[in-house]
Amino acid sequence: MAEVQSEATYVKHHKKKIAFVFSAMRHFAEELRAAGWTVHYIRMDDPENSGTLSGEILRLAEQIGAKSVIVTEPGEWRLREELRGLNTASGLTMLPDDRFLASHAEFEEWARGRKALRMEYFYRYMRRKTGLLMVGQQPEGNQWNFDHDNRKPASRQLRIPQPLRFAPDQITLNVLALVANHFGDHFGDLSSFWFGTTRADAEAALAHFLTTALPHFGDYQDAMLKGEKFLFHAVVSLYLNCGLLDPLETCRAVEAEYRAGRAPLNAAEGFIRQIIGWREYVRGIYWLKMPRYAKSNALGATRPLPGFYWTAETDMACIRACITQTRQEAYAHHIQRLMVTGTFAMLAGINPHELHEWYLAVYADAYEWVELPNTIGMSQFADGGLLASKPYAASGAYIDRMSDYCGDCAYSVKAKAGPKACPFNYLYWDFIARHRERIKANPRMAQMVRTWDGFDKDRQAEIKSDSARFLSGLSGA
Repeated sequence: MAEVQSEATYVKHHKKKIAFVFSAMRHFAEELRAAGWTVHYIRMDDPENSGTLSGEILRLAEQIGAKSVIVTEPGEWRLREELRGLNTASGLTMLPDDRFLASHAEFEEWARGRKALRMEYFYRYMRRKTGLLMVGQQPEGNQWNFDHDNRKPASRQLRIPQPLRFAPDQITLNVLALVANHFGDHFGDLSSFWFGTTRADAEAALAHFLTTALPHFGDYQDAMLKGEKFLFHAVVSLYLNCGLLDPLETCRAVEAEYRAGRAPLNAAEGFIRQIIGWREYVRGIYWLKMPRYAKSNALGATRPLPGFYWTAETDMACIRACITQTRQEAYAHHIQRLMVTGTFAMLAGINPHELHEWYLAVYADAYEWVELPNTIGMSQFADGGLLASKPYAASGAYIDRMSDYCGDCAYSVKAKAGPKACPFNYLYWDFIARHRERIKANPRMAQMVRTWDGFDKDRQAEIKSDSARFLSGLSGA
């Protein structure tokens, strides 16, 4: 196992993300040693460290006279290609990554011959395969998807739990010092580190979620509240994506809560859909379409990523809240990512590849197999509709409905025009106008195009003028 400069810096990962991964590695190495394994562990500050995984594999293979080299398939295309190019004396064997339920071949078989690769149909396939929330061949409750029940705004009267926090032990404290020393110029705060770093920690965090938050997870999974960073979310994606939790065991634990009457069906179904549906689906899309998928830019967006994505220094209260939270916690939930920072970027025509690298850098659960399709496909519609059935464009009204961010914003969410109007309002219509020809045939967007066409010339000119004024004031990172 090796802590290497190249993996920590190919994007400037959040300091807490690096600390989480390195501490989890060090804890796992100790568990392996305790179980009788011989572990060669290369630390970041080892003077012989070559700085790359491939370099460390070759150095150790030569050092110990290895007769064979076996690795697990990495989760990112660039690293898989790097390892495949290793010039080892006896060749290299790459084993499948067992943190997932569907193999590459299985997803390719499901996708073959389909006109549209929609997640909903893959999700139904996975429900039947796993038997989760099934009664024979039919879904529990006679519905596959209860998403329409999961869009309630949250109120201050709710008793909102907090995720389980773990005090850093000496291993983690050593890692925090190392990260502060080597990666001090990276994004994010390193103070108040509370992530679990062992399988036992991750299992305890999941158990805590099941008893304190799962019953309300479904209802409020799309909600946002100032000062409430986690609401009823599990905050276990970082544990799943690095291998500390097993996805099927996690889903079965959630299903058991429903079967025991401790969680409603919409909560259990919504959570399970995120794991065996969305998580497996985006990984399938990633490996099916890479490497060309990474270059997708169907909407021709070229504006540089604004500097406030790194600093949170903006008058837009929703953007400021989400990025401030991201700096502090290396975490934001899916609606904050999709419908706030993501929607703004799409409306403003931000280069999707710059945005992709930002998401990859700033979140503790972000690895390219999951983050790239979510950004390029779901968030930015840069793949032209391969993944999402419509661009996830929205005005300020959506954020106002699902959050309390707008109440003390410098902009007015009710105003449609002028310098005090919420930028989401006029940028939404500017987006519709810019991409009118592309989206007019989309059944989920056609009405918006007709509404734009129905605006009088003065209203259209006003929208374009407000948008040009605002966008001209954006400065790149």
